[in-house]
Amino acid sequence: MNISRFEVNPFGEVTYILWDETSRQACIVDPGMMRDDERDMIENFLASHHLTLQFVLLSHIHIDHVTSAQWMADRHHVKIYASPDDAFLASNLQFQAQMFNLKIALPNLKTEPLTDGDEITLAGEKIQVIATPGHTPGCLSFYLPESGILVSGDTLFEGSVGRTDLPGGNFDQLITGIKERLLTLPGETVVAPGHGHTTTIENERLYNPFLA
Repeated sequence: MNISRFEVNPFGEVTYILWDETSRQACIVDPGMMRDDERDMIENFLASHHLTLQFVLLSHIHIDHVTSAQWMADRHHVKIYASPDDAFLASNLQFQAQMFNLKIALPNLKTEPLTDGDEITLAGEKIQVIATPGHTPGCLSFYLPESGILVSGDTLFEGSVGRTDLPGGNFDQLITGIKERLLTLPGETVVAPGHGHTTTIENERLYNPFLA
């Protein structure tokens, strides 16, 4: 499975496209595009690689990760999958926008539930859903064991972890989840976080100061 990253919006959020070069199937994770040119960048990538979008995945429902989720779903006639534990955040997206002084209008998110242990298939490859609450109650990480990729959202970063001072955050829960659910993955697993650079599980085991 290929993974392509696109840094978007004022928060430097990273939107990912997972795609298979044989079947040309793709999914998008955390489409946080807030401007037309950012949406065009994603659409141009899909078109230039002749990719067909299969679904939208949300690691959690914060404004910087979901701004274009419904737009992508409507445009490509696909479903959005997210944790129902973040439903309260989905209902206050406009408030989140106002909190950060963002002048954007947001449609209601129409999501399908994903919970811990679920699997969703893209181009014949399984994407395992790992619940990693703490940044939000419904934070999910997406693990592709065949390709050795973990899309960690705002749970685990290179040398850091997600903030827990926003509504629903819980630091102890976050750290426990990372140690018990993510650091137990193979060390060579590539970690693709929601902000910043990629890293590996082994690198975070050894050098992440929050996980010592």
